[in-house]
Amino acid sequence: MSTDDFSLQSLVRAEAAADSAFVFDGVPVSRAEFQGKIEQTAAWLAAQGIGKGDVVAVWLVNRIEWIALLSAAARLGAVVAAVNTRYRSAEVAHLLKVSGARLMVVEAAFRSIDFAAILADVAKAEVPALQKLAVVGADAIPTHWPCVRFDAFDKPYPSAPPAKDNIGLPVLLYTTSGTTKGPKLVAHSQRTLASHAASVAKALKLDPERHSLLAMLPFCGTFGMTSMLGFIAAGATVHVLDAFEAAPALKILTEQKITHSFGSDEMFRRILALTGAPRPFPHLEVCGFAAFQPGWRELAAEAETRGLPLFGLYGSSEVQALFSIALASDAFADRIEGGGWPMSAEAKVRIRDTETGELAAQGVSGAIEISAPSCFLGYFNNPDATREAITADGFFLTGDIGRLRGDGAFVYETRAGDAMRLGGFLVAPGEIEDELKSCPGVADAQVVAVDLKGQARCVAFVIPAKEPPQQEALTTRLRERLASYKVPARIYVVDAFPVTDSANGVKIQRARLRSMAMERIAAE
Repeated sequence: MSTDDFSLQSLVRAEAAADSAFVFDGVPVSRAEFQGKIEQTAAWLAAQGIGKGDVVAVWLVNRIEWIALLSAAARLGAVVAAVNTRYRSAEVAHLLKVSGARLMVVEAAFRSIDFAAILADVAKAEVPALQKLAVVGADAIPTHWPCVRFDAFDKPYPSAPPAKDNIGLPVLLYTTSGTTKGPKLVAHSQRTLASHAASVAKALKLDPERHSLLAMLPFCGTFGMTSMLGFIAAGATVHVLDAFEAAPALKILTEQKITHSFGSDEMFRRILALTGAPRPFPHLEVCGFAAFQPGWRELAAEAETRGLPLFGLYGSSEVQALFSIALASDAFADRIEGGGWPMSAEAKVRIRDTETGELAAQGVSGAIEISAPSCFLGYFNNPDATREAITADGFFLTGDIGRLRGDGAFVYETRAGDAMRLGGFLVAPGEIEDELKSCPGVADAQVVAVDLKGQARCVAFVIPAKEPPQQEALTTRLRERLASYKVPARIYVVDAFPVTDSANGVKIQRARLRSMAMERIAAE
């Protein structure tokens, strides 16, 4: 393969120029039109002084400008820093500071998000590299920085010559989930993005004449970006939601005979809730889902009976989303588990025993380590964090816990920080949570580990059903069904679990649950 085969430009199939690449709000954009928009945007960026190595922050909902900006930046050798539309001032300031973005492309307004008000809380001194804003949908917004209108598609600019030797350089920065010091920026190149997109198209056996994607995840995250790029690589049409809402998603799924979609368990739950039809999606073949909420197994079972086939998968910003996915030939119980079969034939997954440091045997839980063409370049401007995340032989330390299945697939079990070492054994919280949810009076459950009198024990939080559960009855039932070290030392009834928003959905704040457990135990 030549280096051009690894460019983002190579994903847009020239032989299908007249075919639709995207459909935004019912309006198709052909591949030829998309190519034109890339050229116009590259010329516009060059006119703004953006060149090789410069960083452009993109704070947009899903729109054609987002994708054109990424492809145009790639053409110039520039870098796009993806900004989550859920971010607020501290998070935006951190991303702008760490990335060193010179230009930010931002929405004038979108629904209830007041971009100008959020930026008003960002001091210019915090982000010294930022020079100006380019506003989509308006000439300017009230802000500390000079504004220009993003008018790349409205008037011609002198063509910009493409940068050379930039296939392996950073082109896209994702934010990690975050730490107390703020999220790191995960750098990907055109090579990592384009080669993985091609692997996704091949592994899913996508046919441009038969398959289509409903893109309902935000492009600012790897889940939304990777699935979109995979379908572009296949030459299949991508129907785009600017931001997820269940009603328009349902409408597109049914009217456009969509075959594939990817999202969180909560997204698919909301879509199913809007239709009473027994099997409303006869054309759906694959719905890849990330399980962020309790009750995902019950959702998967209901979805299966109604013709919405959910497939477990695995990914991260560092190895990209859709790193792996279950197969249609897998048994249902295996198909809905996180993990699956790597998309790339070159990908390698191994499991390391967290106690001994040795590689674990099949079926034994441990830390997941990955080597693959989809792996990131490193953490942007953070060589120390990069060194800590990569082994001497080039495997990424995912921070996740899982096990090898023995047939070429693997199972993701939990985040390493959530895994519990109880009675000398590594235990995934979901095992205990599932047992609790099978008990009368329990609508939902979450389990965390705490230090109790020098011993690791688990504590459960349950949301009651109509008839609240009795703790003694719950404990008795769990003792009958689980090893003694898995039985919670405390079971607390709560109205709701603490949650946080991410680019891909709402996630449980397990760290906050651990703090709540310790506070309640201390107060006893």
